[in-house]
Amino acid sequence: MLDEDIYPKLVELSLRKYGTVKALSRVLNELLKDALQGREAILRLIYSDKVAKTTAREFEEFREELSRRLES
Repeated sequence: MLDEDIYPKLVELSLRKYGTVKALSRVLNELLKDALQGREAILRLIYSDKVAKTTAREFEEFREELSRRLES
């Protein structure tokens, strides 16, 4: 069951993109596919082998230094 505020937006997108409301399923599939691909890309980045090694403390020091440079 779709939320009341989402359904009209999907109908509008279906009409704009395909000229018919009958393409609603296609629109939903495209949106879900795009969302899941983005999530998969993020997960690949998180769990991939890292090029550089750093500790949380080193990262925090780097972030603070960068912040100081940007503020000055």
